[in-house]
Amino acid sequence: MSAEVISVAALLVMFVVGTVLPINLGILAFVATFAVGTASLGLTEDEIFEGFPAELFVTIVGVTYLFSVARRNGTIDWLVAAGVRLVRGKVSLIPWVLFLVAALLTAFGTFTPAAVAILAPIGMNFAYRYKLNPLVVGMMVISGGHAGAFSPVAVSGALVLGLVDKTGLHVSAIALFSASFLINVVLSVITYALLAKRPAPLAEEAAERSGDEDVTVSGRPDWRQGLTLAALVALVVGALAFHLEIGFLALAAGALLALVDMKRQEKAVDGVSWSTLLLVAGMMTYIAMLEKAGVIEEISEHAARLGAPVVVALLLCFTVAITSAFASSTAILTAIIPIAVPLLLSSHLSAAGLIAALAVSTTIVDTSPFSTNGALVLGNARGVDTRRFYRQIIGYTGGIVALGPVVAWGALVLPWS
Repeated sequence: MSAEVISVAALLVMFVVGTVLPINLGILAFVATFAVGTASLGLTEDEIFEGFPAELFVTIVGVTYLFSVARRNGTIDWLVAAGVRLVRGKVSLIPWVLFLVAALLTAFGTFTPAAVAILAPIGMNFAYRYKLNPLVVGMMVISGGHAGAFSPVAVSGALVLGLVDKTGLHVSAIALFSASFLINVVLSVITYALLAKRPAPLAEEAAERSGDEDVTVSGRPDWRQGLTLAALVALVVGALAFHLEIGFLALAAGALLALVDMKRQEKAVDGVSWSTLLLVAGMMTYIAMLEKAGVIEEISEHAARLGAPVVVALLLCFTVAITSAFASSTAILTAIIPIAVPLLLSSHLSAAGLIAALAVSTTIVDTSPFSTNGALVLGNARGVDTRRFYRQIIGYTGGIVALGPVVAWGALVLPWS
């Protein structure tokens, strides 16, 4: 049995066991990483450790810790109340406000995970306070981030256009941005229409909580909340304007706020979603191991050699969607575009259509809890049964993986082939 088959089979076994049995999937992933990596792929322990997502680890710890501090001193309640006043009490509009804010942030140059890291904690607190479906709120924040992610000045848009320019092909920046924006808008409309009124997977203590928690916060923030708001503004400015690492900024801000309010913040570290961290770190380490061993590239190349160009285009869309659900969408885009170039040069496929379809297929699956964006939503959810909410996100992402590539291919590749 080839190493490629063994590694994929191990991934499937992990999913089945981690879904059926009450064991954190991250633990299984770490065990499988060392077993498959050393015994089957011939990697050393140092090479395996290189795949540990240290940056993502720090980002999730920092953001969840900072917002745990902000929640304990009442700043989140104040922000939520201010947001409700902004939409004049129509809390049903909140997911759409978050979608638009996320799209604006990424369209003007914010890296998508940074935008989600800023908005997901606020959105999850909105959902908790006003009993909105947290799945809808979280997924619409992510979709909003990707709606603007392929503008010419955005990180992902500049990356894709730069890669294509090196090949001699031409892809319209407006076409790329429009395709991503429209498909994410449609996805959000469908998500909102189908899921907005469905009940959230509440934890027992949340289901039994009394109504007196849903208080309306009014007036000006006190000095603790004012300092927290200043720290959040500094976080946004540092991350967006100066491109500083958002995880370290969040940890520094959280530590400062805890120092000036030690009695109230003694247990703020409990707000860090350690189970989510273990889950995501384990899975991303496993996928990084497969990338290092060339398994991901082999799967992509096998897909590129199958059948007629139109069929190959569909297979490539599925390949990047499945892979990106577990790995960095930026890395997948960087790898897949060079693979798609020979297909475009030797066929009548539209370069703009296929590149846009690949870009959309790669990013819309970042709702996965194994991606940075999905992990931030899972890690910041409040008052939910984490295991059930994780399964909801997996089911939602599975639906996107199954249908998203077909929609992107049918809308962007077929009409111009």
